[in-house]
Amino acid sequence: MGIFAGRRPTLKRLAKLAALPPLSFLLLASLALSPSVSAQGQPAAAPTPATAEQSTPSATQQPPASPAQSQDGSLPAGQNQSGIISGTIQDPTGTPVVGARVSITRGEPASKIEVPSAEDGGFYLVNVPPGPFLLNVSASGFQSHTFAGTLQAGEVQQIPKIVLSVATVVTEIRVSPPTFEIAEAEIKQEEKQRVLGVVPNFYVTYDPTAAPLSPRQKFELAWKSTVDPVTFGLVGAIAGFQQAANEFNGYGQGAQGYAKRYGANYADAAIGTMIGSYMLPSLLKQDPRYFYKGTGTKRSRLLYAMANAVICKGDNGRWQPNYSSILGSLAAGGISNLYYPEQNRDGLELTFENALIGIAESAGANILQEFVIRKLTPKANSETAQP
Repeated sequence: MGIFAGRRPTLKRLAKLAALPPLSFLLLASLALSPSVSAQGQPAAAPTPATAEQSTPSATQQPPASPAQSQDGSLPAGQNQSGIISGTIQDPTGTPVVGARVSITRGEPASKIEVPSAEDGGFYLVNVPPGPFLLNVSASGFQSHTFAGTLQAGEVQQIPKIVLSVATVVTEIRVSPPTFEIAEAEIKQEEKQRVLGVVPNFYVTYDPTAAPLSPRQKFELAWKSTVDPVTFGLVGAIAGFQQAANEFNGYGQGAQGYAKRYGANYADAAIGTMIGSYMLPSLLKQDPRYFYKGTGTKRSRLLYAMANAVICKGDNGRWQPNYSSILGSLAAGGISNLYYPEQNRDGLELTFENALIGIAESAGANILQEFVIRKLTPKANSETAQP
């Protein structure tokens, strides 16, 4: 409203206005054309081209709360509170690692997020719930890397640059000599074993895990036993006892009779050793040696020694029937009929009887091995089991 609002100008007032100086008149005229003054003396706000509802809010109004925060600073229920975790992965030379597996876990195994790193080594894990987290980075050829942190609601967290260390390749190489060389060293030790330092005791091993013998080594052991000087001496002693008792009288007496008895006894020993300790064990893959036990109760050791007359250890390390020894005794008995006097030859029945006697003799020899001979063999391997 103007200055004359509510009042009708009179001629008297107009005359007074006309008497004012020109400058004063212009001032009054400008006031008359200016916005009206409110009743309280304050200028009213000029309306905007928009409607009254779009006017500027008063100073008492507050700005609307952010999407992640209410007026009291708390997080409203149901509001999206997830954040983002980003970073870059490099190798020790600063080259980006492409395709690294970046995973994040928050307590429960089910809440796991995993992404691969990009060509620039960067990664972005979105929709990560707020709270503590564990970041794991793994890549082929590199050592795994972990990073622990805490993500605030709605935060975009840039973690420090991750530098993966090159994985250390550990190659374990076990060098062990071939089985043949191990067995060769073992039979060299066995060839030194002599009862009272004199009588050969080659066919016993004091190592329960002794390496299996090759056919060549089985022949070597049999040959050494057959040509040992003590063997010749024992055969001569047996022949002398037989001649003194006139056993195998078909050979007669005198030097000729003694020579025949000597030859027959040596043939028995050589044939039995070669067939039962070399040929058949090589063919059937069985070990001709006695494996000394040395531990356990006396009863268990006694039963073990007796059982070894009919069982043996195979080259595969398993126990099995001792076909080599049993068939070797039968074969040697059958061959002996070729050179014994006709009146002293054993028939088929006697051959089997002699084989059974040979089994019993083997059991007795094993018992001596288990309880007596070990103590009388000074060159026995000191690293093996003791009784």
